[in-house]
Amino acid sequence: MKQLILLPGALLLLFALSSCGSDSSESGPQFQRGGNFGNQQATSVEVVPVQTETISEQIRAFGTIRAQDVVSITPQVSNRVVRILADLGDNVSSGQVLAEIYDVPYRDAVEQAEAQIRQARVNLERDSTQFERQRELFERDLISRAEYDNVRSTYLSSRAQYESALAALTQSQENLENTKVKSPVNGVILSRSIAEGDIAGTGQSIYEIANLSGFETRVYLPMQDWENVQAGQQVSLSLSSRSSEIATGVVSRISPQLDPTTGLGEVVVTITNTSTSIYQGALVQSRINLITRQNAVVIPRSAMVEKVETYIAPETGTIELERTYSAFVNQGDSIAVQRDLVLGIQQGDRIEILDGLRPGEGLIVTGQGNLQDESRIRVAGANAQSAQRMDTDTSDESAENRPNLQNMTPEERQQFRERMQNLSPEERQRVRQEMRENGSRAERRQSDSSNR
Repeated sequence: MKQLILLPGALLLLFALSSCGSDSSESGPQFQRGGNFGNQQATSVEVVPVQTETISEQIRAFGTIRAQDVVSITPQVSNRVVRILADLGDNVSSGQVLAEIYDVPYRDAVEQAEAQIRQARVNLERDSTQFERQRELFERDLISRAEYDNVRSTYLSSRAQYESALAALTQSQENLENTKVKSPVNGVILSRSIAEGDIAGTGQSIYEIANLSGFETRVYLPMQDWENVQAGQQVSLSLSSRSSEIATGVVSRISPQLDPTTGLGEVVVTITNTSTSIYQGALVQSRINLITRQNAVVIPRSAMVEKVETYIAPETGTIELERTYSAFVNQGDSIAVQRDLVLGIQQGDRIEILDGLRPGEGLIVTGQGNLQDESRIRVAGANAQSAQRMDTDTSDESAENRPNLQNMTPEERQQFRERMQNLSPEERQRVRQEMRENGSRAERRQSDSSNR
């Protein structure tokens, strides 16, 4: 009985083991065929040629268009406005009448002053004749000194009254003339704040006129930008709602001090040329060109690969960030070569490359985030033929011969960037060649030392 029971159990166990072995033998090859760990798959990329362009380091700020000179018109006499002769937006010339003020009281004042002058003239003539007579008698000792002084005082008083009447007439005539409000400049009326029937006050501005001598905009910059701006630098202006340039200008004046409240410095930009109509009060973006370089190697910022490393500064013991940048170029249409970059000035999404790339090389602009040095690539689309034409002999730019920024300390990298910043393209090429030669000599010395 025991043997009959054990035999079926043993057969069942053998059947189960054989089934498991069969599954294992089939699944093993399938797993190996499905995963291709030994062969690296090519990454699809896009390639464009490295080009040289003009690039400028710019400061951007917003301001409003305004006339260089805005004149406020304030009446010199106070009374009711009877006529409005110029309105908002009118072009006016110097001396043109803008408004008239009720002038009857001022005309009466002129007539009264003229009457006072006539009376003062008669009194002066009478007292002058009397004074001449008394002076002759005094010189002949026929009258006393007291009588002579009395007559002389009367004459001097009459002359003073006559001069006062003349001054009163001049003031009355000036007030009468000021009842006609006139423009002191050639320009356009920006605002009118009075109407017929209103009372014009001597402290009230009734017109604002923009002098047509030119336009300007004022921008306010933080200290680090304000310090770099100099008079004479070129400025391009565009409307805040558009990107196209509408005018050009030049930095004409710079405030010598910062605003104590905001900490900003004022910079005045005079508009020198316009490509379209500009309007006062329009909000514009000013781009002040600090540095402009011609024939610079320029690439889009999105083509770069940024690497951030942390280190402890030995002087302060604080954790600092060290950023390095690189880009990939194609070698044929199958290999990507990584290049360490030295950056220059930036303008928008474009950046100057001081070292690391040469004009004509094929720059990988998409897919570079997934690449490493000497990764396999596949140039996508129609760019494949261009990539083959742009295949450059990189033997002199191999990893062994290129300047390796990764092996430099942060201080050495900063010194290298500053050195390259002020060099011409030819001088930069000579420096790179010297670094390659120095690197090759150092490697030969190291190799000789190892062989010994």
